[in-house]
This record gives sequence, structure tokens and C-alpha cells, in this order.
Amino acid sequence: AYLGLRAGITIAATYPAAVIGMAALRLFRGSVLEENICRTAGSIGESVAAGAIFTLPAFVIARAWPSFGFEDAYWKSTALMLVGSIIGVLFVSLVRRGMVEDPELPFPESVAASEIHKAGQRGAQAVKFLFYNILIGGTVYLLGKFQAFALDHQISGISIGTLGQSKIRLGGAADSPSHAVGGFTSFSAPEVSPAYLGVGYIIGPKLAALQFSGSVMAWAMMVPLLIYFLGPSLAPSFTANGVTDWDGMAASLWKFIVRPIAVGGMMVGAAYTLFRMRKSLATGLGRAFAELRSGTPAPETLSRMERYMSSKIVLSLIGVMFFLMIGLYYYFSQSITAAVVAASVMIVIGFFFATVSGSLVGVIGSSNNPISGLTLSTLLIAALLMVALGFTGATGVAVVLGVAAVVCVSSAVAGELLQDFKVGYILGGTPRTIQIVELIAVVVACLVMYFPLWLLNEGDIKQGGTGFGGAALPAPQAGLMAMMSEGIVGGEMAWPLVVTGMFLGIVMIMLQVKSPMLFSVGMYLPFGTTFAIFTGGMIRVLADFLAKRRGYNEAQLARVENAGVLTASGLIAGEALVGLIWSGMQFLPAGMIPNFGNHSYAIGMVVIGGLALLMIRLPLSNAGSPDEPAPPAAIM
Repeated sequence: AYLGLRAGITIAATYPAAVIGMAALRLFRGSVLEENICRTAGSIGESVAAGAIFTLPAFVIARAWPSFGFEDAYWKSTALMLVGSIIGVLFVSLVRRGMVEDPELPFPESVAASEIHKAGQRGAQAVKFLFYNILIGGTVYLLGKFQAFALDHQISGISIGTLGQSKIRLGGAADSPSHAVGGFTSFSAPEVSPAYLGVGYIIGPKLAALQFSGSVMAWAMMVPLLIYFLGPSLAPSFTANGVTDWDGMAASLWKFIVRPIAVGGMMVGAAYTLFRMRKSLATGLGRAFAELRSGTPAPETLSRMERYMSSKIVLSLIGVMFFLMIGLYYYFSQSITAAVVAASVMIVIGFFFATVSGSLVGVIGSSNNPISGLTLSTLLIAALLMVALGFTGATGVAVVLGVAAVVCVSSAVAGELLQDFKVGYILGGTPRTIQIVELIAVVVACLVMYFPLWLLNEGDIKQGGTGFGGAALPAPQAGLMAMMSEGIVGGEMAWPLVVTGMFLGIVMIMLQVKSPMLFSVGMYLPFGTTFAIFTGGMIRVLADFLAKRRGYNEAQLARVENAGVLTASGLIAGEALVGLIWSGMQFLPAGMIPNFGNHSYAIGMVVIGGLALLMIRLPLSNAGSPDEPAPPAAIM
């Protein structure tokens, strides 16, 4: 949740959860299947978190909820997450058998997780990597918050033209109309963030560079051009006591002009992602209906590995959830017609996208599952239906976001559950046991998921921020959902800017950019965030180069990769955990939080260098002997 709100990225919890599960159950002499159940329960929480952070903050950003306080948001948030999670488990249970046993679905992360369980003797060393780096990541982040060094730095005063002298002449004649131009721009240095460096390391240099290129487009081209043309006319509005706040002007231009353009790009990127996966979508839907038509054999005729909830029980529970959804959406809309329409849309599209999500996980893994793209498609359909029914304003926005939230959570949970089913299938587990554990796990996760989100939001507000949608918690996917719902239902979308972004997305497609969505997310996120992630990607480049330069064989390279992924995962988890602790510390009385008063970014750069050294040397030092067999690869 922490990482998704800050960077718009979630990292699959399957691998770290497998390591932690092995370490915990080894104390009780747990079996491989028990370790797998522990991993299953742990990893599903990440999917609930992904669905939550992609949609719940949108209610606050779109002002559909007055605040994210307990009375305004807890029961609504929990109800949406519970309905989405349970329906996701039920939907994928209908199609589990055919998809898990399909030889055409490789399930890369499931295979990796199962191999980790089989290679359990290596668990102690893996746990060491993970927990040591959790401690390091948390300590570095906390020292920065205690102002032992500066976590970020703004590079200001970069001249764009000569203010007061530069002019643009619109014509070749001497008396052609001219316009005064010029001003000063700025940009952020990379944030000192163990989590961002870890994300960059895990996703690799190509994706990190692609996302960073979006930020470069925003801050090295769009913002300077806007300041160059608009600076002289906007300067009086940003001048107080004879001093012009050029940094504030740059931030405002980025937030209110560049970001809507990025939203248009994200819309096209999401649509393009679904278009590229059209064959997988059709295949997933075909499997779903084929499984329903085939029926379920009698339990006594099945082996332990083939026993799972009967389709009748699952369908009955889906019917119960349908009526609960009608009640939930009636609470939002106060209209039985809107409630029935919204619940029907959710059931049909939710089943479709849950199946699609599971199919995609079978091909590309849960880390790469385009949940936000699937949710955006749902939001567009629901928004158009609400407009057709005559709903506008906050009520219509709330219903639209309610449908999107349930579909988002259900799709995320469905994909992760199918991945867990595959691991259990490989290890010889009982599907029914996995289903029961998943249902318990999602209920527990939904009941507590609100609190870390609330803590992050309130902690940021107490530090002077704006909470969800602000600089510290930009929540790009939720911001996109909020803008889309407001734009269609509330009529507040800045369509010229959004259309410009859509054409930019089309240009990216024509240039064969790998992920226009990721490029647009880079435009939407703060420059310091993507710069830090890009730095992590460059650290990965250097680590891989040194590993190959030393002549390591495939087995050693796999061990280096595993150690590197666990090191990065530890840094991410450490900052995320301490980030929650820091948010809680904001409620302490004044003076109880240490403050060293050191604002030196130079020390912060030294810290980045130290983290880079750790992320390079630690994995390289654990390459092992060339004679040792290759470990399972850490597919994230």
C-alpha cells in the first residue's frame, strides 16, 4: 500500500512471503504444504492492498467522501474491499480447474514459488538477506525523517530565456506582433529512498528508464516550455513582497496542466494494454464458460488434489454477494435502479475481468497484471451508465467508483489466488484448503487494510501535506480514477488537456514504446520519485555488469539475482514499515520526535551511494561456488 500510493507500483509478495513462511514454520517443523498455506495467506494481502490503493483514495480525491476519517470511510472502504475480495475468490474458483491444468499457461511466478518451497534448506540464508535489509531500509528512512540529512533537494533558478528581454515575434516583419517570454524553472534531485531504489532494482533498467522518460518529458520539456511562454504573464500571481515563487509556478503548471495530459496518456495506455492482450482475454473467457458447462464431478470420485468447493456452493455464494452489492450500491446512490444496474455491471464485468486476470497471471505473473487498465474499462462503462440514468455530482461519482473498487479488488485477488492454486497444484496441495484459507485471509486483510491507508493519509496531513493526491502520496491510479469519474459524471474533466495526452499516447504507440501507460505514469509522478527509481535501475545495470565481468556461470548468476531481489525487497519493506511508524509518530506531542536539524543533501547523496554499494556488493558476495546447483530463480 505504501509503495503503491507513493510510486504507483506494487511488487508481488509471493517470493518474500514464501521466504518468511519457511522461516516461521521451520520453528514448528512445518511441512512444505503448510509452508505453502502460510505463503498463500501472506501474499493475498498484497492483492487486497493493490485493489484498495488503486481506487479507495479516489473517493477522497474526487470529494465523493468528505474525508478518509473513520466515520466517513472505514465501513464503506471495508465493505467495498470485502465484497470485491470474496467475489474474486468465488469467481476464480469457478474456473480454477481448467486454468491451473492448462499446459499453455506457464505460471512463471508460481513455478518460482514452488521451487523455493522445495529448496527450503536455503531458507535461513534468504531470511537473513530479507530481514537485515528491512532493518537497514527502515533505519535510513527514519534518519532522514529525523533530519540527519535531507531526503530531497530542489534544483532551482534554471533560466529559460532572459526574463524582461526575450520575446517571440509572430511574423517576419519588424512590426509583427510580439510576446514577452522567459522565466525560471526547477526540478528535483533523486529522493533518498531505500524503497524507490529497491523498486528500480527489481523492475530493472528498461522499465525504470521508460518511467523516468515520462518525467523527463514533463519536467525537461513541458514545464520549461510553459514557463517560457507563460512566465511573464503568470509572474504577478506568484509574486509576494517583491519575490516571485518560480518553484511554485513550476509545480502548479505541472499539477494542473501536465498531469491532465498524463491522464490522457494513461487512458490510451490502458486501452492499448487490453488491446495487446485481446487474444488472452478471449481465451480466458472461453475457458470460464467451458468450465461452467462441464460441471463438477462427485467429491468421492476425486483425489485429494482435485477436491475444491462445488460449483453449486460457489454460485450460491455469488448470488448472496450480488444482493449484498445491491444493498451497498443503494447506500451510495439511494436509488434501487442505480443499485441493481451497478451490481449487475459488477457481476458481469467482474467475472469477465477476474477470469482475464487469472489468465494473464498464468502468462506474465501477478507482478505484471494490468489491474488498473481493467478497472479503468469498468469505470468508463459504469460512468456512462450512471449518466444515462441521470446521476450526476458526488452521488454518481461515488457509485461509479464503488463499482470500480469492487472490480479492481476482485481482479487483483482472483489473479493472485489462481497463482496460489498453481503452486498448490505443483506441490500436491488440496484446492479446497487453499480456498478456505484465502477466504479467511482476505476477510482479515480487508478488516485491517483501512488503518495503514488512514495512517499514511493523516500522517501526511499532519506534516503539512494534503494526503491522498498530494506530493507525498500522489496515488496516480486513484488520481486517474477520480479524474475520469468526475470528468464523465460530474462534467469537470479538462478535456482539451486530456485529449492532448491521448494523442501523445497514440504517438507512443506509433513509436512502438513498450508501455505507454508506464511512460504516462512517469509524467504523473513527482520527478524526484522517478529519478530515484531510475537510479535503482542503474544500480541493477552495474550489478549485472560486474557479475558477468567476473565470469559467473548460470547458477551463480541466479544466486546473485536472488540475493539482489531479496536485498531490494528488504529495503522496500523496511521503508514501508517505518513509513507507517513515522505516520503514527505524528500524533505524538510536540518535541517528542527527534530533530537533528541537518538539511544537507550532500549527506543524502552519500547515503544513496552507500545503499548502492550494499545492493551491489551483497549479492555479488553470495554468488557461491560454480559447482553448486542453480537455485530457483526469483521471478518478481
